[in-house]
Formats: sequence, structure tokens, C-alpha cells
Amino acid sequence: MKKKLSSLVLLLAMGVSYAQDSPLTLTQTGGSRIKDLVNIEGARDNQLTAYGLVVGLAGTGDGKITQTVQTISNMLQRFGINVPTDEIKSGNVAAVIVTADIPPFAKPGTRIDVTVSSIGDAKTLQGGVLLQTPLVGADNVVYAVAQGAIAVGGFLGGQSGPGGSTVQKNHPTVATIPNGAIVEREIPANIVQNNNTLNLLLRQPDFITAARTAEAINQLFPGTAIATDAATINVRVPREYQNYPVNFLATIGSIEVAPDNVARIVINERTGTIVATSNARISKAAISHGAITITIASNLNVSQPGAFSGGETTVTSSTVTDVVEQQGGFKVVEDAPSIERIAAALNALGVTTREMMSIFQAMKTAGTLQAELILN
Repeated sequence: MKKKLSSLVLLLAMGVSYAQDSPLTLTQTGGSRIKDLVNIEGARDNQLTAYGLVVGLAGTGDGKITQTVQTISNMLQRFGINVPTDEIKSGNVAAVIVTADIPPFAKPGTRIDVTVSSIGDAKTLQGGVLLQTPLVGADNVVYAVAQGAIAVGGFLGGQSGPGGSTVQKNHPTVATIPNGAIVEREIPANIVQNNNTLNLLLRQPDFITAARTAEAINQLFPGTAIATDAATINVRVPREYQNYPVNFLATIGSIEVAPDNVARIVINERTGTIVATSNARISKAAISHGAITITIASNLNVSQPGAFSGGETTVTSSTVTDVVEQQGGFKVVEDAPSIERIAAALNALGVTTREMMSIFQAMKTAGTLQAELILN
């Protein structure tokens, strides 16, 4: 009786829901909503792009670039104005590439954000206005039209040239237009297949997460979901929801699932950032980490001759080199079953963040780090 009671207490402490009639007991409470873990097959973003002109720049536009001058000439001809290309000034105009992502179910008349990037030698796009630019998809069909004043997340100030100085912040040749494009054509999205099934695609493929997601859906709608691989959960729409697929997706989207993840340690050497997942493990190991500090000091001395000696004052230099080696020694790190104990063990060594990076890499090579090590 005590053995059964202890097993029940252990299951409750781990947060695992146990079902007598289910062979798969992977569902956990207190997790994330399914809608935050998956995408629906057939409902996806699409990329749009275009070539356009930004006008109204204060002399910071493109120089005498052929493509910019030719584009200005073509634009003026649309308004019935013929100007020779050799008479066009392009200092206040910049040729740009306009990009945007159109979300699924975007209806005609809705607005989306666009990004504007210079492709010439413009110094800054600050204060410019994008002229009407049709945005096309990979099929060369126009799906949206962009136009409007651009917002630059930086600035360029000062005066260039000999003797001048400039101050630049961020990238003034890349700008955005919030809600700058109007959708003209809807991209069809088919989320329910002909056999009344739909596929949920995990954003982070994982076999355990896929199995848990299918089990959680089956607890509410028995026999409707099956995990076909690490990224796909095939769900059959119940008969009562076949005419209301949106209601069905809203229902299963609110189901909570505890996602699993791969043991992983991500190191960014440029910023000194280390991020480790909670299931990273370290086997018992002995670690010794030391460093040698070499200090070279250069001193200047003045040699002053005596009075009426006829000598000259000279400057002499002397160099002092000192080498300091930190005392080494092995420190045994016991098996660390949690990320908290890993952090405590490494902090006990008194090493810096960048030294921890070297230790993690050496431990991975030695085979004592049971986690994927990613260097950025």
C-alpha cells in the first residue's frame, strides 16, 4: 500500500496526468496553448517585393546612377512629360527595393507594413516619400500597392568631404512604412483537406511534443488526432464541426500542452551571452581552468648632465616585464541533474562568462556535456 501511495505522490509531483485507459501518458498540465506551438498547414505568410522610388530627399539621394535616372524618366513619361536623361537631377531621389510579408486571410483593403531599402548610393532616406509601388509575389502577380512617407530608425548628420565630419546612428538607408501597403488581392488559403482533416505543424519539431499534442486533442475529441512525424499532427474534424472549422480550431487552439525541447546550450561569443535549456546535463568531471597574465610596462627617464659639462639632456627608456600565472588545480564537478546545479558548479570555479564558454566547449569535446552546443 505504501509503495502504491509513493508512486502516486511521485506522479503528482512531476505534474504528469495519468489515464488508466491510455497507453500514452505524456500530457502535462500548465503548459502552452496549442495555438502558440503550431502553424496550420495551408495558412502561411507570403513574401512580396517591388522596385520603387523615394523622392523628397534633401540632396542625400542617389548620384548620377543610370538605373535611378532611367526610372525617373520612365515615371515622368507616365504623366506625359518627356525629359532627356542627361538633364535629370537625381540628388533628391533614391532607387529602393520594397519588401513586405502578406499574412494569410488578408482581405482586399487591409493594410500591411513594408520595408524600404536603398540599392543605390543614397546617404540617407530620411524625410523621403515612397511613390506608388505595386508589390508582386513569386508568381509575378500584384497583391498589394505601397505608398507613403517613410520612417527611418536612425539619422545621418554633419558635413562630408575634406575637413568635414558626420555622425551616423543605425542604418539610415533602410526604412519602414507602418501600414504602408494596401492589399489588392487575397491569397487563397485552404486549411481543411478534402477528407475533412487538417495538419498542425509544430514550429519546433519534436517527437515528444507531437505525441503530447495529439494526446491532448484526443482527450477532448477522442480518436481524432495522430502524430505522423516530429512536426505534423493530423487532426480529423469531428462531424459536428465539419461546417464550422473555425470553431473547431478555436477549441483545440486553447488546449494546453507542455512542450518538450532538446537539451541545448547556445553561446554568443560576440556579446558574451549563454543560454541553456532546463534539461541540459553534465556528467561528473574534473575541471582546471587557469590563465597567464603578462604585463609589460615602459618607463621614461630623463638624463640631465651637470652644469657647465657641455653635455645634452637625453631621454632613456626602461621596460619591465612581469608574468603572473594563476594557481591551477582540479575541481570535481559532480553530476548536475538541473541547470541550477550546473550554474552553481561553474560559479563556484570563479570564472567569467567568456571563460565559461571555453569550459563548455572543452566539456563537449570530453563527452561530459549532454547537450547540443551551438556557437553564434
